[in-house]
Amino acid sequence: MNTLKLTSIHPPRPPPPRVSAVATAATKSVNATITRFSGQSFHREVLLIFTSMLKSPSTTPDAFTYPSVLKACTSLSLFPLGLSLHQQIIINGFSLDPYISSSLINFYAKFQNIDYAQKVFDMMPERNIVPWTAILWCYSHAGDMRKAFFLYNSMQHEGISPSWVTILNMLSRVSESAQVDVLHACIFKHGYMCEVNLMNCLLSVYAKCGREKDARELFELLNEKDIVSWNSLINAYAVVGNLTEVLKLFSRMRVENIEPDHQTFGSLASAVAREGSLELGRITHGQILTSGFELDKHVGTSLVALYSRCRNVDDALQIFERAADKDTVFWTTMISGLAQNDCADKALRMFQKMLISGVPPSAATMACLLAACAQLGSIKLGKSVHCYMLRQQMALDILSQNSLISLYAKCGLLEQSSAIFSMMTERDIVSWNAIVAGYAQNGYLSKALYLFHEMRAANQRPDSVTVISLLQACASLGAYHQGKWMHNYVIRSCLGPCIKIGTSLVDMYAKCGDLNSARKCFERMPEHDNVSWSTIISGYGSHGKGETALDMYSEFLQKGLTPNEVIFLSLLYTCSHNGLVDKGLDLFESMKNDYKIEPNIEHLACVVDLLCRAGRVQDAYDFYRKMFTEPMIDVLGILLDACRNNGQEALGYIIAQEITEVEPVDAGKYVQLAHSFASMAKWDGVGEAWGQMRSLGLKKLPGWSFIEMHGMITPFFTRHNSHPQDADIVSVLRNLTNDTKELVFIAEDEYLSFDSDVL
Repeated sequence: MNTLKLTSIHPPRPPPPRVSAVATAATKSVNATITRFSGQSFHREVLLIFTSMLKSPSTTPDAFTYPSVLKACTSLSLFPLGLSLHQQIIINGFSLDPYISSSLINFYAKFQNIDYAQKVFDMMPERNIVPWTAILWCYSHAGDMRKAFFLYNSMQHEGISPSWVTILNMLSRVSESAQVDVLHACIFKHGYMCEVNLMNCLLSVYAKCGREKDARELFELLNEKDIVSWNSLINAYAVVGNLTEVLKLFSRMRVENIEPDHQTFGSLASAVAREGSLELGRITHGQILTSGFELDKHVGTSLVALYSRCRNVDDALQIFERAADKDTVFWTTMISGLAQNDCADKALRMFQKMLISGVPPSAATMACLLAACAQLGSIKLGKSVHCYMLRQQMALDILSQNSLISLYAKCGLLEQSSAIFSMMTERDIVSWNAIVAGYAQNGYLSKALYLFHEMRAANQRPDSVTVISLLQACASLGAYHQGKWMHNYVIRSCLGPCIKIGTSLVDMYAKCGDLNSARKCFERMPEHDNVSWSTIISGYGSHGKGETALDMYSEFLQKGLTPNEVIFLSLLYTCSHNGLVDKGLDLFESMKNDYKIEPNIEHLACVVDLLCRAGRVQDAYDFYRKMFTEPMIDVLGILLDACRNNGQEALGYIIAQEITEVEPVDAGKYVQLAHSFASMAKWDGVGEAWGQMRSLGLKKLPGWSFIEMHGMITPFFTRHNSHPQDADIVSVLRNLTNDTKELVFIAEDEYLSFDSDVL
């Protein structure tokens, strides 16, 4: 019997069987049962019936039997069984049947065995739309869209028109705008504009490509819209963060009597999360409760992400705990939310609960865990997570590798970070940023700049994150020339205007002592936030320009802005380092009374330092006793130094006793105690301080400083001659000292001769 070509491709149906004998009534009955179970996704039952069919002499498998059995093997991931079936199909003479061949192509495509699928396709003497659709899906599913479009053109060249299922299979995998336009034209050409499923897929693809305007035009042209159509457009706006349009569409749905489903509320919650509005988030949550979707897995995940984004971890945890069905995505969202809200320890405990519950973690889960370990600065926990991934043979995707680079870099293990980076076969912008920031934050500016040049050579365009990490390194090291070079790069590359880059430039110039350039960068910024204002205020304050810093604060208030705790910390620091005691105390009271900001430890320590620098040691100690509920060793150290500098021996002895009772673990505090006791001639105290320090095995690091030249950091330690150029350095310093003395003597002689002339 010859293979019949399908005359109807909407939707495709299996051809009559290619068999040498007419199928028995028993075989037809079993086939009907198998088809029914396959349609209900009872794939194990399909295999059981097929096994019993083989054992019975009256029921011989035919062309209608194998497609459903192959589908069961595909769904249950039974590759060896599928291979055995393929052998049976060849032996029984069904290998040329187009419907069975299509099932074989789908089977091999599921297991990413494209070569076998292509061989099955090539061996077919005649091909109708069914195998063509299958092979196109195979390459589309594998991500080889170039080959898929080549075959699509070949199919049409052979005179076979695509069905809407053919286009749907390709459309669901495209990611480039040009490919979407081609398939949209094909839909229009073949008259499939009325196929709702196809048009909904096109809407989703436009959303994935960030073309929400095209999605909106297509949506308005649709004659028939179902809930999927509405959800696709709402999701398109949610992805780009257009909350206004999401809310408008949501209201329009209600007006047109379209009831939102779990997908609608999930997209709505995601859009609100991007906005970060807690108030609007609670309203959305109320509507979800009213509609009865709170316990839905997808909606619950979106709500957890929403509350986590709004820094409301308690509500996120409550929603998570109430949910009965939690999948990997749900667990990962909760772990990520905890890590992002500085609850790294809770994130790790949540992962333990996830393992106990039997839910397998994904690569995204492990990336969140690695971020939590980096946040804690725990290399031990980080290595444990890394080893777990290796033991479980989890594939290290780009996200996981990027997290590993950041983890090891933040823990100072740059060799491990570099090794992971070198082993990556594919790198994205995050990979480069992680390794550049790792070296920059650990003080290796020259290596960070080298990687920056390598990044550009690899045709990876640096973004704001790259530039900010390098500017921060230049600021912390005082690398003025490198910082100016980065500023030049920012201008040439048109990375602005960006408030974060602008703030980093202000910080870099201020810390390098160039306040004029810092002010110019600040004034060129199109907008300012509290961080940029606090940066310029701190810059002036740290360079003895206290009055200018306070003038900047007055300008800040005149613009109608509200200061936060960071602004007040910069102001208190400024007053402390510029002797503005009364102004500093007034600002502290204003923070508490006018702006209702509860002072934290840093604010309180600044006030203590402010009073101590002004010589008001007793007032500082009284303030400490009143405001600090627990002993703070660093603040006591400030008070102890102030007592020694101002001759407050009695108070100094009291503070020294308090420090001794705390039993600090910092060697510097014991040295400070010994010096204070020595200044008071309390020799017993000196001996006790040194004794405690030795008993704890503590050693104080020697004083040190560094200079930066050409991106290289060279440290110098007190009384150390380990530097390889120590002899040359000492020689130059000795010559400089002698030259300076000679200049002083010459100046004094000129002054004396001037006096004698006057006399």
